[in-house]
Amino acid sequence: MTRLLRYTLLGLLLILGLAALSIYSLTWRPEPREALPVSCAANTATLTPGQALKVMTWNVQFLAGKRYVFWHDLAQGNDESPTLEDMAFSLDEVARVIRDEQPDIVLLQELDDGAKASDYQNQLKLLQERLTDLYPCSTSAFDWKADFIPDPHIFGSVGRQLATLSRYRIDQAERVQLPVAGANFISRQFQPKNALLVSHLPLSSGGHLVVLNTHLERATQPDETLPNQVKAVSKVLDKLESRSKPWLIGGDFNLLPLGQYRRLPAAQRTPYSADSPLHLLWDKYPMIPTNNEASGIDRSHWLTHYPNDPGLNGPDRTVDYLFYSPRIKRVEARVRQDDTLRISDHLPVIARFLLPATP
Repeated sequence: MTRLLRYTLLGLLLILGLAALSIYSLTWRPEPREALPVSCAANTATLTPGQALKVMTWNVQFLAGKRYVFWHDLAQGNDESPTLEDMAFSLDEVARVIRDEQPDIVLLQELDDGAKASDYQNQLKLLQERLTDLYPCSTSAFDWKADFIPDPHIFGSVGRQLATLSRYRIDQAERVQLPVAGANFISRQFQPKNALLVSHLPLSSGGHLVVLNTHLERATQPDETLPNQVKAVSKVLDKLESRSKPWLIGGDFNLLPLGQYRRLPAAQRTPYSADSPLHLLWDKYPMIPTNNEASGIDRSHWLTHYPNDPGLNGPDRTVDYLFYSPRIKRVEARVRQDDTLRISDHLPVIARFLLPATP
């Protein structure tokens, strides 16, 4: 080997090493399970067996509002970030709706923290400042985080969180990693890492209510990622059920209920498959909305997603749900549509339950 060739190879190895080091330092590799900090006031009330519990789940779309068609939307628009004015409006509107509903537990998805596209806001902190009197307890978990994403539409940092706010005490919380989309080693470092945010709320007579919050993969074409994520969620719920622990889960599942696939125009079906992987959950556990509600005569009342698409003038599908243990009783449920259509591309799902009388 000539000296020039040797130096060339050493130079290439050095460049590759520096590139790998840069990628490693700029990206995030969470553990399969991680304990999370919980913020809770000292005098926070404890749940009581048999009590009523009101729950809301809402993907707030990083407070962007509805004046944009983003580059990552199915309609493939040109917008990359919302204005500060639009985010301020959406922040006030999200706070208004939550304060009006006053749910006991709020499950939020897509709150940004440190993302370039949302001006590096800590959106959970901004929201908590407006709701501090209602929710003494909270916890959060990232499901996408990197100091730099080289995609030209981003070309900067990302930070997106799940957040759970509670009127009742949270003893502990953890982040559970879900399967991620297949990709080469380098691409995998930069992609979202969907997760479960698991909160344990003590009951006054012993035991816990386990509340889970999630946002599953936003696929552009059907593949094995969403089925694998639903299988992982199902295993967690099955384990809780086998241990007789009451639980409920809410979030943006990015999957359709039975019967909605064929109602969508062909161009809107792209991310979905005719056989929804969500059946792995609804076959075993109660769901809000039920398949009958989401695809029946009053299905328009249960639509939860209003995609950013100039060809649409309202919500056209259901992708946000609450599932719960059969030990918990549903009292009432609805999707709040009338005054939320301009706040996010998702609508809040709200339900009241009765907890089991014994833990």
